[in-house]
Amino acid sequence: MIRTCVLLLYVLCYGVESKAQCEVLSRVYPDGSLVYSMAPVKFFWTEDKALYGNVVTDKENYFLALRPVPFPDKTEGKKIKEDLVLTLSNEQMIQLSHYDTQYMDNDSIMELMYLLNKKDIESAHQFEAMSVKIHMGQDEGIREYVFKLHKTAFQDQLDCFLSEGKDKKKE
Repeated sequence: MIRTCVLLLYVLCYGVESKAQCEVLSRVYPDGSLVYSMAPVKFFWTEDKALYGNVVTDKENYFLALRPVPFPDKTEGKKIKEDLVLTLSNEQMIQLSHYDTQYMDNDSIMELMYLLNKKDIESAHQFEAMSVKIHMGQDEGIREYVFKLHKTAFQDQLDCFLSEGKDKKKE
């Protein structure tokens, strides 16, 4: 009886955890475009700085959305147009094109969006993210974040979106 209860509890916990990892959120922008994302996760954290991020997609393109803390003020931040360098666990360096810089929640959150090239999706899906280098403007220069937390979150979120597309193609 105890063995059955423990097994049932394990299955329930495992099932809830895997389902929560693929909780897709949607957002409609004023221009009518619809994007899908997942909750941002913490990749890096110290007393001085932090980095949160997640995958965003319009079902055609995939983006890495990053929220660096601290971030420059809006006038300096809107000038950020440099591409991002993502280093994977196989030591491959992928360059993601800067797509957009947004200030949200009354300018208390800055989000940088980078476009993942279609040719790099497979590598990003197969290997853990190890670090990113973000050009944070003229005053600060390049800031590097070595992922200490949730190294597989980028992979896992890509997997959720990519497997969702495969499921629909099978139907």
